[in-house]
Amino acid sequence: MQDSQEPIISDNTYNAAHLLVLEGLEAVRKRPGMYIGSTDTRGLMHCLWEIIDNGVDEALAGVAGHVEVTMHSDGSVEVYDDGRGIPTDKEPRTGLPGVEVVATKLHAGGKFGGGSYNATGGLHGVGLSVVNALSSRMDIDVDRSPAQQGISFRRGVPGVFDGDGPTAGFTPQSGLSRKGKRVAKGKTGTRIRFWPDRQIFTKDARFELEGLLGRARQTSFIVPGLELVIRDQSGPDPIEEKFRHDGGIAEFVDFLAKDEPVSGVLRLQGSDVFTETVPMLDDAGHMTPQDVERELGVDIAVRWGSGYDTEIRSFVNVIATPKGGTHVSGFENALTKTFNDAMRAAKVLKVNDKDIVKEDILEGLTAVVTVRLAEPQFEGQTKEILGTPAARSVVRKVVAAEMKTFLTESRGAQKQQAKLVMEKVYAASKTRLSLRQQKENQRRKNALESSALPSKLADCRTTDDRAELFIVEGDSALGTAKVARNSEFQALLPIRGKILNVQKASVGDMLKNAECSSIIQVVGTGTGRSFDLDAARYGKIIFMADADSDGAHIRTLLATLFFKYMPELIAAGKVYTAVPPLHRIEISNPKKGMEKYIYTYSDPELQRKLAELKKKNVTWKDPVQRYKGLGEMDADQLAETTMDPRHRTLRRLTLDDADEAAAVFDLLMGSDVAPRKEFIVAGGGQLSETDLDF
Repeated sequence: MQDSQEPIISDNTYNAAHLLVLEGLEAVRKRPGMYIGSTDTRGLMHCLWEIIDNGVDEALAGVAGHVEVTMHSDGSVEVYDDGRGIPTDKEPRTGLPGVEVVATKLHAGGKFGGGSYNATGGLHGVGLSVVNALSSRMDIDVDRSPAQQGISFRRGVPGVFDGDGPTAGFTPQSGLSRKGKRVAKGKTGTRIRFWPDRQIFTKDARFELEGLLGRARQTSFIVPGLELVIRDQSGPDPIEEKFRHDGGIAEFVDFLAKDEPVSGVLRLQGSDVFTETVPMLDDAGHMTPQDVERELGVDIAVRWGSGYDTEIRSFVNVIATPKGGTHVSGFENALTKTFNDAMRAAKVLKVNDKDIVKEDILEGLTAVVTVRLAEPQFEGQTKEILGTPAARSVVRKVVAAEMKTFLTESRGAQKQQAKLVMEKVYAASKTRLSLRQQKENQRRKNALESSALPSKLADCRTTDDRAELFIVEGDSALGTAKVARNSEFQALLPIRGKILNVQKASVGDMLKNAECSSIIQVVGTGTGRSFDLDAARYGKIIFMADADSDGAHIRTLLATLFFKYMPELIAAGKVYTAVPPLHRIEISNPKKGMEKYIYTYSDPELQRKLAELKKKNVTWKDPVQRYKGLGEMDADQLAETTMDPRHRTLRRLTLDDADEAAAVFDLLMGSDVAPRKEFIVAGGGQLSETDLDF
């Protein structure tokens, strides 16, 4: 008996009945990600900033100076600004109050070329209507003489609630439904409170106070004179923060910069007009292209510091563009060309030198790039990238003119700043080119690759973390160390005398120094922005110098090199100093089990050891040998005391407080002599003649 099987019938019809037409705000609720990017915390914060930006736009227009944001315990957020207030009179075409139009109609508002705004961050009505559609409740109250008027919405539908919160009873009703207290003549403002719709947003989506505070601070820099007040009343302890910065983006750059300045904060300002073709409705209702003249204002603050990191923040009106756009590319293009032209004219770049690249200029740069224009074109509603093509050429023109003026300045203080900046850029270029060469020799994978390293390097065989690099003072010590080492995992790099004091020298001078460049090449990590800890060729780097004042000086010079250009190695605990002995006591007739030789590492230790031997009636040969250098030891002695991991003592260089360490290096090794002299004089009285090494 066979099982019966019904045939599967496929409906391949596709006609107009299958089409779904989404009216008004339905499209927003159906596809919220198209409008706010996501429905998690990021999308929720985007909704909040759509509302805040409308108030900030009023400040940009010069008609508001105060924005307040309050996070309530019931999950709602309230935003107030003292701007002109959303219009409450009837909109002629729809017959609806203006506030209802901008809250319920997509692409309705006062920022589409009507003359109410010259530069905006939000698109008034677009952001508001989207947030309204995604809110379980929104209340809007407008202060306009003679009285406050209000309207409420539930998921984008206007109406009246019979109680507080989004769960109260609701009756759909068009028009203004609330009248409040009287409003004095000349006083205006808008208060918007909304409850996010949990049918739309994920369960863990929440308003982030830290993100809100950070962006509020950022906005207060971008709009000087605007006060933003952030209140969080959702927790057990209310929090309130106020932000106002009259110094604008110059103050913002100082806030962002973390390193020592090479230049002051420079303001690059200017504007230009451009023509943009936009589609517009004519009187007959037809969409026709029309040329519109726009003005684009440029205001940029830049500052170079002694560090390697780059910090560029970019904004269009008040909207942050974290992924840049045409304004940032115009800024970077202008910097590259202007610096190349100016540095060749000033002979900083020689004829045979290669052009500098963008990365050389950006090293140590902190910049805030702002442009202001009407109706900017963004890539997507989330506004992370500016797409207006003309912004590139306008910014490039303004920056090129302003930077040329700075770099070719002939007056004293500014001329010196320009010189320092060009020298820093030139040093960054040389470092980049040198590190590109070093990169090819960072890792030793075969014998041929080892041959590219300095010829004086006595390398080891292993390539794992057991590998140790001894940086040895002098060729004489190198000969003994070669015999004393374990060539399986111990490598030797000799240096001739005292290396360059890199605290005083420029990066270019450091790279020209044979000893410094050899050390950096052999270590393999690179320096500065190109530093790569994983590329280190050795697990330990050990300074091995004589136990005298010259040896101490050499260790200090090596420590300065590593702290300034490879501090991450110190922080990772990979840098050590060897501890060679100062004395060797030879026992005359050692008893069974007693060592023939005893080593001590300081004069007090020697005296204690001799007293101990005398107490035990152990005799020794006089005089006790005092080592003047590593070269006086034979290989067995050097291995036993200084190189053999089973017996040696190493001191690890640590970095507990980077700022304090930097200050000490600058004091003891820097170019400023006077503070160092004061330090030496102040501490000189604590030394006795026996402490000095004649």
